[in-house]
Amino acid sequence: MKLFPPFFTACLLGHLVHADPVSFSKDLAPILLTKCQSCHGPKKAKGKYRVDTYARAVSKGAGDHPGFTPRNLDESEVYYRLTTDDKDERMPSEGDPLTGEQIALFKRWIQEGSKFDGEKDASLASIIPPPVHPKSPERYPSRIPIQALAYGADGAELFVGGYHEITVWNPKDGELLRRIGNVGQRVYAIDLSPDGRLMAVACGAPGLYGEVRVMDTANGKLLDVLARTPDVALDARFSPDGAKLATASTDGRIRVFEKHEQAWEIFRKFANHSDWVNAVAWSSDGKRLASASRDKTAKVFDLESGKRIVTFSGHSGSVNGVAFHPDGKQVYSTSEDKLLALWKIEDGKKIRDVHRFGAGAHKILSHGESLFISSNDKIAYEYSLKEGRQQHQFTGHEDWTLSIAFDSLNKRVASSGFNGRIHIWNHPDAKAIHSFFALPGFSSVDSANN
Repeated sequence: MKLFPPFFTACLLGHLVHADPVSFSKDLAPILLTKCQSCHGPKKAKGKYRVDTYARAVSKGAGDHPGFTPRNLDESEVYYRLTTDDKDERMPSEGDPLTGEQIALFKRWIQEGSKFDGEKDASLASIIPPPVHPKSPERYPSRIPIQALAYGADGAELFVGGYHEITVWNPKDGELLRRIGNVGQRVYAIDLSPDGRLMAVACGAPGLYGEVRVMDTANGKLLDVLARTPDVALDARFSPDGAKLATASTDGRIRVFEKHEQAWEIFRKFANHSDWVNAVAWSSDGKRLASASRDKTAKVFDLESGKRIVTFSGHSGSVNGVAFHPDGKQVYSTSEDKLLALWKIEDGKKIRDVHRFGAGAHKILSHGESLFISSNDKIAYEYSLKEGRQQHQFTGHEDWTLSIAFDSLNKRVASSGFNGRIHIWNHPDAKAIHSFFALPGFSSVDSANN
């Protein structure tokens, strides 16, 4: 038998002895999140076993043994499932087996005592280090829905949600100006701070993770990662003074963060909805917050007391958008039931159905005396609060309109479609100026073939 030189053996043993312990949050949680949670999470729990928190991962499912038993591989059900040759019992059952290196991490962690470095009941998505997301494709091979738009402060840039990126375009000619990477797989909302310096991006991958990334608008530098959840984040909105940021997620939670010197810190949490929170909106004074939910309700919350003020129940479908009336006493909401409704905060009663769309309506963009709304009927709308009626229809989309942005300085409206096309409109007369696919490298030849 060939022996290693003494100095090599000593170095190897020294490395093993002094190797850092396996971290559950850094080393194992990302594996469980991407490889296991789809079958053993909140929405689906095969064998009555879940891995979406540490506490659940080390507990029993329907079997006799806990998922993990400290210092005992034979009594750790997950380790058996990861290493067995029986394809009917191997995990993951619907994907490739874990690599030898990944299994070795679980083995060493169990042998080290299955120690945990975090909050035991916190979701996996909230305890893992913020991911560095994959690079976007140099050239988009096909169309993707564009669900988020925002104009820059001077209207010279249009920020668009892409695949693992924000693309920045010149709205005058549709020229790609730059690309900001390292964001979630899908982008559901973009909001710029009142001074235009910060950008909040609500994003995620369905069923895997959600987060809100706060970035420097000018250079795309990542400044903070907030509202991390096991499913996507759907909205993020800065308060009128820019000091707070409200987020909405599929976990039914609203989180309000406050800006401090080094980072954004949690200020309020609201868990009053029973389903996804699709959108949030601030009152003009920043003292109240409104929300829209898939549970078919809209709500209003008081930031100072942290309490719910009122619930608006009356829509027959998911409530997708919400906005305060400028007087602060009324709230507008849009829904899959095709209605734009107006509610009174004082008693929670519906004042009237303001408008009926041809299909389900999306989020509301509120600006001054106007509400801008995109809809599944391929039309973007402007409703005038001053005149109390529909002001404009922006027509020309070939598919659902998913998002809308307004440039008050240059009087331009931008709307995005399910097919990845952006339309630019002149606001005063709603006439189309031009359109372009906001998909880097996606050519007119591609569009004809897709």
